[in-house]
Amino acid sequence: MCSYKKYVLLALGVTLALLQGVAQADSYVDVLDLPARASALAVRSPLLDTARAGERLVAVGQRGHILYSDDSGKHWQQAAVPVSSDLTAVNFPSATQGWAVGNDGVVLHSSDAGATWSKQLDGRQIGALLVQHYAELASADPANEQWAQLVGDGQRLVEEGADKPLLGVWFANDKLGYVVGVFNLILRTEDGGKHWTPFQDRTDNPQSLHLNAIASTGDALYIAGEQGLLLKWDESRQRFTALQTPYQGSFFGVIGKPGEVLAYGLRGHVLRSVDGGNHWSELNTGLPVSITAATLDSKGDYRLFTQAGHMLVEQAGSAQLQSVPQLGQSPVAGAALAADGSLVLVGSRGVRALRVE
Repeated sequence: MCSYKKYVLLALGVTLALLQGVAQADSYVDVLDLPARASALAVRSPLLDTARAGERLVAVGQRGHILYSDDSGKHWQQAAVPVSSDLTAVNFPSATQGWAVGNDGVVLHSSDAGATWSKQLDGRQIGALLVQHYAELASADPANEQWAQLVGDGQRLVEEGADKPLLGVWFANDKLGYVVGVFNLILRTEDGGKHWTPFQDRTDNPQSLHLNAIASTGDALYIAGEQGLLLKWDESRQRFTALQTPYQGSFFGVIGKPGEVLAYGLRGHVLRSVDGGNHWSELNTGLPVSITAATLDSKGDYRLFTQAGHMLVEQAGSAQLQSVPQLGQSPVAGAALAADGSLVLVGSRGVRALRVE
């Protein structure tokens, strides 16, 4: 199962696209070549992720919509975006440099804190990139059957076209970063996105399960995937190694601080580790609803949100989650701490700010 939260929230956009398809058939332009349309309703349209860019907030969502706010979410402006693909995740390692990813294998880059964006990569290129990379490895090491298999995987991507979503993005700095997506799709760059290296051979993921998110806890880098897949970057081995967890359902995200990590996902499951992922304990959420977003508040406490809009709080060191009632509850796909200490939430109903005590 792919990242449930993102596809539930994308369903509305797919339906609208199908309804409009017949009328637009004669003038079809690929969404990868069609700039996002400016809309006064973008702030209320489905949004799937949000992040801080210095003091600025940036949110991404359907039809290539990217919004930014310089007043902690009170007012928003729409960014100039060269594609209309649905965007699923955004990350800023610095105040000005940021990356966003989404459907059709699209990777976007901004160097002005999210006001304007350029396309670095899309699904029409990824398959050929895999074929070339793994063909070179196969030529140098013909006895290794893995390379031939990965060449075949790349060739299938070429034949199937640009239809494979990227679901997560994380950059350590302005140069080093990763994008992840369906069927173990993972690419790494060391030059800010000018060049990308396939990393399918660097994951302990033999079933090619979907990679739903990638995040750092400050002292470790994790990937959350489907069917209980949780990976951690091993610097000495230069690969993402699988961690054993007591839950076999999908994880939708990871959040943490040095010395602690939470993995959250399907049906309200939240796991906690304080030893780098070697051992896990399950936190009781009291909810059968999927956890779809998380952030740290101004006190350093965890705030977790569900696809139905519930908010759970774990105070630092308590190892307990408490549900906090709120007005205007609505589905949450992404959350970020604003400069004024409030929380900004995005989801199927757009963006809203939440004051916290």
